[in-house]
Amino acid sequence: MIRNQIQAAPRGSSMQGKIVKGIAGFYYVHIVGSGVYECKAKGIFRKEKIKPLVGDNVVVEVINENERTGNIAEVLPRKNELVRPAAANIDQALVVFSITKPSPHFNLLDRFLVMMESKHIPVILCFNKEDIADDSQIEELESIYAGCGYPYVFTSALEQKNIDQVKALLTGKTTVIAGPSGVGKSSMINVLQPAAKMETGEISQKIGRGKHTTRHSELFTLDGDSYIMDTPGFSSLYICDFEKEELKYYFPEFGKYEGMCRFDGCSHTHEPDCAVKNAVADGIVAKARYDSYKEMYEELKEKRRY
Repeated sequence: MIRNQIQAAPRGSSMQGKIVKGIAGFYYVHIVGSGVYECKAKGIFRKEKIKPLVGDNVVVEVINENERTGNIAEVLPRKNELVRPAAANIDQALVVFSITKPSPHFNLLDRFLVMMESKHIPVILCFNKEDIADDSQIEELESIYAGCGYPYVFTSALEQKNIDQVKALLTGKTTVIAGPSGVGKSSMINVLQPAAKMETGEISQKIGRGKHTTRHSELFTLDGDSYIMDTPGFSSLYICDFEKEELKYYFPEFGKYEGMCRFDGCSHTHEPDCAVKNAVADGIVAKARYDSYKEMYEELKEKRRY
């Protein structure tokens, strides 16, 4: 929890703040200039089926200024909302995958990128554990993702390499930090904000995955207007809230070939004279990315049958 030893608000007053953590029915609201208040949501939210989310901007009615307690009286309009991780009002996502140990799961990474594209949330790619990676592993990642248009950075949370570059990218933003377990995500957050004191966990030697060390989403302040949100590690993502015809628009590197295929509305899967397929064959579009596209396309195609 964020602790700011600043003058408390008068009892009964209303203030605006941001939910930084929600757990066991309590919501912890950071109010600039006043600190963090432990709040319950009023019953009207349950009646109207509104669930406050981490990242929500809310109006708080103070109950006890000494104990820093209050009630959430209003959830202000959201500019966006994520289901997994459950969060609201996100400016960007820092997607953390390790270069090695464990090796990146390309399809899982691409699913997360598609999810962010569909929500119009900018993404920064962070490939961690550079200290134990070799040049060929780094070159492979660059060959796949350099052409996608996402900013990317190679880091070592252990050696704090390129952390200043990451901090610069996070300034003035609310950033969700997401990735599978075991990639050094919690270690990265500890470096960015030591007060977070995150449990780093250990890699399971048997399965080569990290233990789930984060069980709820939580926001931490980097400075007055910069927040980072830790989220539970994920091992799978299902793409299901849009149609298969939309999928191609969520692969930015496909955009330059729009209108260049023989057939209007080309799905870039089976049609002849497809500009995207030709770009894959020529090595311009990464085959790993195209394979992810085809797998997700078939998944969405199957969804329509039911």
